[in-house]
Amino acid sequence: MGEKDISVEVVATKILLVRGKKVMLDKDLAELYGVTTGELNQAARRNRDRFPADFMYHLTKQEVINLKSQIVISSWGGVRKFPYVFTEQGVAMLSGVLHSKRAVAVNIAIMRAFVKLREILLTHKDLAEKLEELERKYELHEKDIQAIFGAIKSMLEPPPAKNKGRLGFYVEK
Repeated sequence: MGEKDISVEVVATKILLVRGKKVMLDKDLAELYGVTTGELNQAARRNRDRFPADFMYHLTKQEVINLKSQIVISSWGGVRKFPYVFTEQGVAMLSGVLHSKRAVAVNIAIMRAFVKLREILLTHKDLAEKLEELERKYELHEKDIQAIFGAIKSMLEPPPAKNKGRLGFYVEK
């Protein structure tokens, strides 16, 4: 299976935010690489010097609970140990310990997905900043705009009817 068979969009859906970092679960990576989760984790543990704590770490119980609610998974099939997650750097290291053409193709797709997410986040950040700038400008002009609307409304209202006095003679009864 070549790198063209691996969709960057599918890979991007498997990237999660944990501890403020974009990571991937060991089970998702194993599925992409075509190996078991045990084989993936064993390869990483055998090469522990390539996977410092900021490249690969176990999730805590609370993080697992949070992820289950985020990705709407009721059960992870009776997992006895908390899963490992791999940061972008950890995923890059996996290509060095998983020796196959598929591992190289998967890593290329994963790296592209991380880059695409970074680009999307930067675009959203730019849009958010522009929106905040517009809100600030609107706040400065809000009173002026309300005064203009008030003046326009008063000009659209018909003038009050004048109380015309009666013409002629009045007789008291």
